[in-house]
Amino acid sequence: MHGFFTRGTVFGACVLRRARGRLRPIVGPLVAAVLVAAVVSALGTGGASAQPRQQRVTADGLADLPAVEPAMDCADLAGLRLDGATDAPVTITSATVSTAGAPAPYCDVRGTIAPADTIVMRLPVHGWTQRYLQTGCGGECGSSNINYTQAATCAPVAGGTIASATTDMGHQGSPDGSWAANDPQAQIDFAYRGVHVTSQAAKALIKRFYGRSPAYSYFDGCSDGGREALMEAQRYPGDFDGIAAGAPANDMVVQNTFHHAWNVLTNLDGDGHYILLAGKLPLVHQAVLSACDRLDSLKDGLIGDPRRCNFDPATLLCKSGQDPSTCLSKAAAGVVRRLHDGAVDEHGTRLEPAISHEWGSELEWTLFIPSKQGQTVGSQNFVESFARYLGYTNQVKPDWKLSDLKFTVESFWNTVQSSSYLSAMDPDLSRFQRGGGKLLLWHGWSDQHISPQSTLAYYDAMQKTMGRKGVDDFSRLYLFPGVAHCGGGEGPDTFDVLTPVMAWTESGRRPGRIVASKVADGTVTRTRPVYPYPQVARYDGSGSTDDAANFTAATPRDEPRTGYHWLGERLYSGGYQTWCRADGTLLACRPSQTWLTRKATRA
Repeated sequence: MHGFFTRGTVFGACVLRRARGRLRPIVGPLVAAVLVAAVVSALGTGGASAQPRQQRVTADGLADLPAVEPAMDCADLAGLRLDGATDAPVTITSATVSTAGAPAPYCDVRGTIAPADTIVMRLPVHGWTQRYLQTGCGGECGSSNINYTQAATCAPVAGGTIASATTDMGHQGSPDGSWAANDPQAQIDFAYRGVHVTSQAAKALIKRFYGRSPAYSYFDGCSDGGREALMEAQRYPGDFDGIAAGAPANDMVVQNTFHHAWNVLTNLDGDGHYILLAGKLPLVHQAVLSACDRLDSLKDGLIGDPRRCNFDPATLLCKSGQDPSTCLSKAAAGVVRRLHDGAVDEHGTRLEPAISHEWGSELEWTLFIPSKQGQTVGSQNFVESFARYLGYTNQVKPDWKLSDLKFTVESFWNTVQSSSYLSAMDPDLSRFQRGGGKLLLWHGWSDQHISPQSTLAYYDAMQKTMGRKGVDDFSRLYLFPGVAHCGGGEGPDTFDVLTPVMAWTESGRRPGRIVASKVADGTVTRTRPVYPYPQVARYDGSGSTDDAANFTAATPRDEPRTGYHWLGERLYSGGYQTWCRADGTLLACRPSQTWLTRKATRA
C-alpha cells in the first residue's frame, strides 16, 4: 500500500453498445482516420452533452475530439453551488488561473466535499479536449497534490488539454495513521467514498465551467491509488470509462499486517537483533542474476519472469576460511529464503500468496532490511501505523507493537475480517464490463512493497469468476521486469499506460505492446517492450539489446504456476465487500448486497 508518492485509412462497420448513457463503439484495432459512430447521449456519468455525428481517430487511437473553451471565467467558480449534482455538499473555496507545474494555463480549483474531502482540480483555460482524468494517491493519502507520475507520458496530459482532479481521501497529514482514530467517516472516505464523491463533484464542475460534461472519464493510480482504482471498478462501475491500476494494494489488510510484519520479524534473532543487513543485498542480487539472468535467453541484468528462477540462497553459505563479506551465514541465508517465500504460520500455512518478494528485487529490500542495528525500517512503520488506528475496526491501540501480531490462523481471520471494508478484492467486475469499462492492470516484477503475486492472484480470480474470454474483453495485465514499486528499480520504468486505456475506450483499439524506457540524467539508456500477460518480450537476435525495436512478442509454452492457494484465498469474492456508515465515533458495517443475495440463493 505504501508508496512514496505517495496509423493508413480504412473504413469499417462497428456495433454500438449503450454504456454510461451513451452508445459505445465496439470495434477491433483501428488506425488513423477511421470514422466511428457518434456519441449520441449525455445522460451518463461520463457522457458528453453533445458529440459530432462523425468522429475521427488519431494516430494514437484516441477520438479526435474538438477542443472546447470555457463557458465562464475561472474566478466565477469560487463559491459556486452544486446542489443536487453530488451525494454531499461541495464548497469551492478558490479558483485562480495558474501555470504552476503544467505546460499551459489552467484554472486551479480547490474545495471541500462534506465533511472533509479536499478536492483539487486543474481545468484547462484553452483547448480542453473533453476528457477527465482523476488521479489516485499513495500510502494512507492525506495530500491532495495531483500526481502525474505515470500519466505524464500520456499526450493529453503532457499537452495540458485534459481536465483533472484528485482528493486527499477525507483527511490531511498524520502519516502515523492517527487521523483515523475515532473518526469513522474519515475511514470510510479513505476506504472507498472519497474517490467516488470527488468524481461526482469534478464532473459537475466541468459541466458548469465548459457547458458540457466530459466525453470520457479516466482514473489512474498506483499503490494505494491502484487499490482506489479497483475499488471504483468494483463499487462504482459507472464513475470511469477507463482505469489504469498499478501495483494495487487491494489486499490492504494482509499487506499492511502479515506481509510487512513478516519482512521485519523473520529477520530478527532471539535477542531482537537483525540477522541480515543491507550490505549483503548486492551480494545476493548478483548471485541471483548469475543463476537466472539467462533464463530468458538474454544476459541483460534483468529477469524476464522471476517465477522461473529457482535460486537457492544456500549456494551463498560461507565455507571454512572464506571472507564473511563474500558469503552468508546459515541464518542469513534462511532470512533470504523466507523473505522470498512469504509469511507462514508455524505449520507452514501460507498467510499471503506464495512468493512475497521476487528473485531479482533484492536491491530494493532496503525498505525492510536496515543498514545497521537499531534502525527502524519502513515495513515496521507501515504495520504499526495501520494496526494502531485502522487495522482493527473501532479499536484504537496507540501502544500496539509489531510483536503483538500473532502468525496464526485464528489471528489471521480476526485481523482480516475486522477491517475488510478497506480491501478491494471482489473479482466480479461484470457491471464495469457490461458498461463498456476498460481496465489495465500493471505491476513491476521487482516491487518491494506489494508482491506482484497479489495482482496475479487477483487477475487469476477474475478469470475464474468471469471466464478468460470475459476478462479478455475488457482487461489487460502488464508485468514490467526489473521495475520496483510504482517506478524505480533496474528495469525500464518510464512508460505510458493511460493512452492504451484511452484508445481502447474511445476507438476499440486493444492494448498491445507498451514500450518502457530507462532514463538516466535525462538520457534514455534502454528501451524494452512489454506485452499483455502472459506474453513476454523475446530478443530477435540482431541489433542492440537496449532497443525495443529488436524484440518481439512470445507466448511461453508453459506458464509458471506457483499456485494461489493460501489461507486467504476465499477473500477474492463478492462476500468480502462490506459497506459502512459512521455511528458517532464507531464504524458500523454490513455485508454487501451481493453476498446477501448469494446467501439467500444458497439457502
